[in-house]
Amino acid sequence: MSTFFLDISISLDGYVAGPNITLEEPLGKRGEQLHEWVFATRGWREPHGLEGGEDSADSEIVKKTVENVGATIMGRRMFSGGAGPWESDPNADAWWGDDPPFHNPVFVLTHHARESQPKQGGTTFHFVTDGIEAAFAQAREAAGDKKIQLSGGAQVAQQYMQAGLLDEIHLHVAPVLLGGGQRLFDGQTNELERVSSSESPSGAIHISYRLVK
Repeated sequence: MSTFFLDISISLDGYVAGPNITLEEPLGKRGEQLHEWVFATRGWREPHGLEGGEDSADSEIVKKTVENVGATIMGRRMFSGGAGPWESDPNADAWWGDDPPFHNPVFVLTHHARESQPKQGGTTFHFVTDGIEAAFAQAREAAGDKKIQLSGGAQVAQQYMQAGLLDEIHLHVAPVLLGGGQRLFDGQTNELERVSSSESPSGAIHISYRLVK
């Protein structure tokens, strides 16, 4: 059975994106600071087609996270930052160009139907209009025995937590206070069991939880 996990960076005050989200600042005001720990790692830079990067404890965490992932699920706003019909979305081809970093099938939750979009490197975006359980079923079939990664955003993660479908949550707690934005755990009452935790020189704290079902 595939493990279905959420991997996400979060501020000390519980936000996974800052306030005032726009296409120019898709993570909201100061939201990119949540991910500064990962941008310098070789483990993140290589899948994004970038050279260099540090071979650090943070980099090993990134490599372990994406290892053996067979399918990915994300929300529409994470895919393009837009909403509504695709023809009116100024970023309808998403953020990642012709060679996205996923290298596996990606299932995008949306209210607007669209043909699948194959890309280079093994990534194909599939657009799912009939809800979170349908996206999960398709991802599980595509992944086989490999892991399924939920990439966000916050509302999609909350829906999967409430449905009891998530197995694990991997949090990367950045030393940042955003003071507003999108909170991850609003309205959640899930019981969590800690699996592991570590601190890195970047100041981020990495904590993995298992959701008790």
